[in-house]
Amino acid sequence: MLVLLALHLVLALVAPAAGARIGRRVFLLVALAPAATTVWAATQAAAVLDGRPVSFAAAWVPGLDLTLDLRLDALALLMVTLVSGVGTLVFLYCASYFPSEQRGLGRFAGVLTGFAGAMLGLVLADDLILLYVFWELTSVTSYLLIGFDDEQEESRRAAQQALVVTTLGGLVMLLGLILLGQAAGTSSLSAILAEPPTGGTVPVALLLILVGAFTKSAQIPFHPWLPAAMAAPTPVSAYLHAAAMVKAGVYLVARLAPAFALVGPWRPVVLTVGLLTMIVGGWRALRQTDLKRLLAFGTVSQLGFLFVLLGAGTREAALAGAVLLLAHGLFKSTLFLTVGIIDHETGTRDLRLLSGVGARLPVLAVVATLAALSMAGVPPLLGFISKEAAYEAFLHGGLGDRLVFAGLFVGSVLTAAYSARFVWGAFAGKPGCAPTPTHTPRPGFLAPVVVLGVAGLAVGLLPVLADPLVQGYAASYDVPVGPEGKVEHLALWHGLTPALGFSVLTLLLGAALFAGRERVREVQRRLSPVLGAVDADRSYDATLVGLDRVALRSTVAVQTGSLPVYLGMVLLTLVLLPGTGLLVGTRVTGDLHAYDRPLQAVVALVVAVAAVVTARASRRFTAVLYLGAVGYGIAVLFVLQGGPDLALTQFLVETLALVIFVFVLRRLPATFSPSPFRISQGIRLAVALSVGAFVTIATLVSSQARTAPPASQDYLDRALSEGGGSNVVNVVLVDFRGFDTLGEITVLAVAAMGIASLVQAGRGRRAKQGTGESALTAAEEPAMETAAAAKVLP
Repeated sequence: MLVLLALHLVLALVAPAAGARIGRRVFLLVALAPAATTVWAATQAAAVLDGRPVSFAAAWVPGLDLTLDLRLDALALLMVTLVSGVGTLVFLYCASYFPSEQRGLGRFAGVLTGFAGAMLGLVLADDLILLYVFWELTSVTSYLLIGFDDEQEESRRAAQQALVVTTLGGLVMLLGLILLGQAAGTSSLSAILAEPPTGGTVPVALLLILVGAFTKSAQIPFHPWLPAAMAAPTPVSAYLHAAAMVKAGVYLVARLAPAFALVGPWRPVVLTVGLLTMIVGGWRALRQTDLKRLLAFGTVSQLGFLFVLLGAGTREAALAGAVLLLAHGLFKSTLFLTVGIIDHETGTRDLRLLSGVGARLPVLAVVATLAALSMAGVPPLLGFISKEAAYEAFLHGGLGDRLVFAGLFVGSVLTAAYSARFVWGAFAGKPGCAPTPTHTPRPGFLAPVVVLGVAGLAVGLLPVLADPLVQGYAASYDVPVGPEGKVEHLALWHGLTPALGFSVLTLLLGAALFAGRERVREVQRRLSPVLGAVDADRSYDATLVGLDRVALRSTVAVQTGSLPVYLGMVLLTLVLLPGTGLLVGTRVTGDLHAYDRPLQAVVALVVAVAAVVTARASRRFTAVLYLGAVGYGIAVLFVLQGGPDLALTQFLVETLALVIFVFVLRRLPATFSPSPFRISQGIRLAVALSVGAFVTIATLVSSQARTAPPASQDYLDRALSEGGGSNVVNVVLVDFRGFDTLGEITVLAVAAMGIASLVQAGRGRRAKQGTGESALTAAEEPAMETAAAAKVLP
């Protein structure tokens, strides 16, 4: 599995250079990755479907206990079939779709291959963190694919919308994954599903994970990014929206449902969101005139359908969902690729302008009609089997199941109607509309579409071909089903059942809805003012505008250009956040006394007085001197406390600081500028006192919070035996922490060389100035120093 992922990565890196040499044939090269994956999955299918998953584990970040855990089980096998099987045909289709002179073709092929690899890693990942990494990789690569035509504003906006929505959802999902992993005590996905954790955080974690799944799979109210993504090239639409990206959320729900479907809000949330998405998507598809947008809203509707089935948490529904997952991948990719050919050969995909295309492209019309019929649920296609299985799953339950069934029935009627609208709009001859000039596609261009379309028919006629694959996933639910406790298998004919009756009624109502399309359009026009008020696309735009305004106002309020204000905000944050926690969660205990010796009290008093005088001084030089007195006083306290090395360091630092201050003060006014507002002085005083109180309390609490023996004792014990010296400080500096010391010395050396260079450069400029060659005048040099000093001093 790791080799296959590496193959995707290598080909993705090679593709840009290869594309420059071989043009669009680069797609034939990169197709090797999904094709090899498909072949490998086929060789593993027997063992996987026999209940023996294929696993791989390798250390990733041992320090954080992160591992590369990959696992191929029945659900992963089903997804790999779609991701790599359909992906291979899409790659071959690309070789005919794009012109050889297309700009950036190699880069596009590389990103598409990277996306396929990320999607493969996502469905194989057996670790929560690894799954999240691949999840976000699909977001990034899909952003690049959707925005491929970066000269078009529509493409840039669609790519940004997809990235913003899916990435924000991914971040929310990450919180849920972390909570779930902590509740389970492991990040292993298979271990979590084998022994699902319980507790109060689990429902919260699941809700957060569902938010990520909803955004990725375009569930309301996050669905507008998917129709907008139709700005991408048609092969991208076919791959992302039929077999790959949008299936990521569906896959995650299918993966977690067997263990968590009965936990808290899972079923109500998933079923409600799924049904609403199915109906809203179907309703919106009925009014689209662009064939790709019609299919896009149809995809939204079908994704809602999949959420209901795979998230319901029953074996019957899971079986129907797995069949629909396979059927949707076949018929939706066929239809998207069909639209690509129509657009390529006619120059338009507007169903109002297309007329008589079916007569000129009969093979394409037949294949696309088969796919549309499968989407509508017409026998003997695979879509019919999944639709009947879905009806059967909810038809015999309680009130809740029957309500779900009613929602599925309404959504399915809409599906049948927009399926008919697609066939009519793409291929029918329209009265009063001249036949559309149409070119004949090359056989290689048409072949992938034919293979996908015929596959839906073949599996529908021979459901035994798909039965082991979908039964493997349904087996994750242990409860046997059926009136006699037997497992139901896929079949075209189950007798004269109520589900069959409702399937027929669905098609009749769908046909009637299509026949009355003019009335439907009028109803939609009248409802548009009402429905437009809750339009999710407008809500997205309004949200971005609101965020921009908040960011602008926050920037104006916070970025004032004043160093004292910035420093005050940092200090206030320090006091309010950790300070509040310190005040609420800890307390100072133990034997406290103000000083050990009277001389310490005297020195402390001197330090305090010097600090107050520093704050009250009106001249800068005076303030620097008293500030130095504070530092020297602290050094004296170190000496009195028995820390001569610390005292020496303090003396050196204070002396160096005084020298630097003196140099800087030469470029600044002698006195501080008087503050025009007393309130400003009061605020500064309050901030200073708060920080002082926080540091004092933090020091006291920290000194009492020790629970382990101090590390210094270990140094004392080992200094002579291991370091060969009785001076512990020296041993620590050159032995125990020798590399730290080396690093610090290196930093100091680099800084010294930098300062020496600046000094040398200054001398050179002054020398050139004397000869009239200086680019920096004498007036400019101190002005720069003054400006630099003003940035660090009030």
